[in-house]
Amino acid sequence: MDTPPTSDRPRRRDAAKHILHPHTLRDGMRIAPQPHVRASAMAGVQAALTGAIAMPLIYISPFAHLLSFAALGSIVALYGRFAPAQRRNWLLLYCMLSQTAVVLVTSTAAWLGAPNLVMLIVLALCCGGLMFVQQTVKMGAPGALLMVFAAGASFDTPVRFVEIIERGLTVMLVGLLAWAICFLTEKFRNDPSAFVPGEPALPRKRRIEVALSITLATFLAAAASQLIGASHPSWAAMGAMAAMTGPHLYHALHRGVQRLLGVVIGAAIAGVILIFEPNVWQMMGLIVGLQIITEIIIGSNYALGQMLVTPMALLMTVIGMPGVSGFHMASERIWDTLIGAAIGLVLAILLSSQPDRLELAAYKAAKGNKS
Repeated sequence: MDTPPTSDRPRRRDAAKHILHPHTLRDGMRIAPQPHVRASAMAGVQAALTGAIAMPLIYISPFAHLLSFAALGSIVALYGRFAPAQRRNWLLLYCMLSQTAVVLVTSTAAWLGAPNLVMLIVLALCCGGLMFVQQTVKMGAPGALLMVFAAGASFDTPVRFVEIIERGLTVMLVGLLAWAICFLTEKFRNDPSAFVPGEPALPRKRRIEVALSITLATFLAAAASQLIGASHPSWAAMGAMAAMTGPHLYHALHRGVQRLLGVVIGAAIAGVILIFEPNVWQMMGLIVGLQIITEIIIGSNYALGQMLVTPMALLMTVIGMPGVSGFHMASERIWDTLIGAAIGLVLAILLSSQPDRLELAAYKAAKGNKS
């Protein structure tokens, strides 16, 4: 058993050792009781219902090439699950507008023919900006991370001007459908015991500092991903962002490790699924089913949730890119997450404050006393 640091000024190397400690892995795999399972499950059902309506309609229309964006629009229903009805109504609209905005921004940059470096900067600024928005409006789960996924889906080039409009309208209209479904089915989610205020808002200066650190981390992760020839730098950015997100340093470190474990296993599951070359209808069915199951279990264990989120995300990507090797995409997801999580964990420690490390030391001491 480790003894807590005797110094009242724990060093960054002490924080780094925490990642390698056996209890970090044990904590990452511990299954906790799912808090407010009804609200979480209902959010998954609402997102799944949105997708089950929107995706087939898009697929049989002349706009089948927008299928991935219809799937992305459906995830708006996942927000505000623990908020009272009135707050959730405007929060869903805010999230829909934020997601539409990042899709328009990254698509416009691609249409303008921005060089790779500029595209990476745009992506990183979107990540930092979304984090600032998340902390300002107290967005709650699933946070800005899924919106970064939407930004990454718009990263391809070249893009025609009309496609910018099509993508933005698809995400917005499906997001509005999600809002309507949530409004109409609110009575099934309504559980006053599940309504929690969330973390208190950080001071504006601290929110800006967090946004800047996220911008730096996601830029470095995306750039490193592109340097090794990966075609989805946003996945590396998401790995870095997850590793730096959390109300406390120990939460952020655990989240980074959990995401790494979950994505590796989830990508392997996706690879097995895609080997069988499911058709579009089968992929839509899998996406809808995974949305419900994920929301039921992710509150119990983030790594376990990522094992399901990862194949769902890969299916959302593959469904809009016919002919792409699903197995290659699954293996790339693993490498991108490894790169992003490693960079995020390193920067989380390097940029940590003395109070952050003191809190981590206290957490380690408490864990040591229980073991």
